[in-house]
Amino acid sequence: MAHRDITWDYADRWQYPASNLELANGAMRDTVDHYELDAALRRCGSSWNASQAHGLVCSRLALCGAEALDRWLAQVLEDTDPNNALRQECAAKLRQLHDDTERQLAELGSEFNLLLPDESESPAVRTEAMAQWCEGFLNGLVLGVQGDVLKKRLAGEPLNDIIRDMLEITRAEVDEDADDESTEVAFVELQEYLRVVTQLVYEELAEFRQPPAVTNRSSNQMH
Repeated sequence: MAHRDITWDYADRWQYPASNLELANGAMRDTVDHYELDAALRRCGSSWNASQAHGLVCSRLALCGAEALDRWLAQVLEDTDPNNALRQECAAKLRQLHDDTERQLAELGSEFNLLLPDESESPAVRTEAMAQWCEGFLNGLVLGVQGDVLKKRLAGEPLNDIIRDMLEITRAEVDEDADDESTEVAFVELQEYLRVVTQLVYEELAEFRQPPAVTNRSSNQMH
């Protein structure tokens, strides 16, 4: 598979306050621990890792809102034993991740961030996890049954650009010739880009999260 160098620059397209990333990193670490969830997923036999699962729930929440939980759990825990205590332990951690992420996205603040390995890991490990996060997000966003209105929205700007960018990031790898400082800067820029556009996707798809009952009541009130 061809890979894109992590030094790819997004700065000409998106503007974002880099100071927000430190706050967001701390907030996510205070809720669900990447390593604990990753271990729980492995113990119960899931084929998903923590970063993939978080990317997936972010896009499912953007599309489905409160209805995302059951389908997301079923997808992440597919082929695991529902009667296994390890699965139940993992499901509890996943529910917490869902609830925390839903709240962070709904508040549209700087608290949201990607669930990735921490700075103690090598750039290669963190970059691979970022690529897998994007895989999970794209899986939830573009796969499955879609109506014509949603397909049209995803094909237009800015969502089409974001999808293409995430596809590129799924092929990201660390440039072995780059120094540690430039590699870290590139990683932080990509992480912040993804943090911001995830919230943008959530805003752009707000109309698809409206419950039918709410829509019907609004329509009736107009007549």
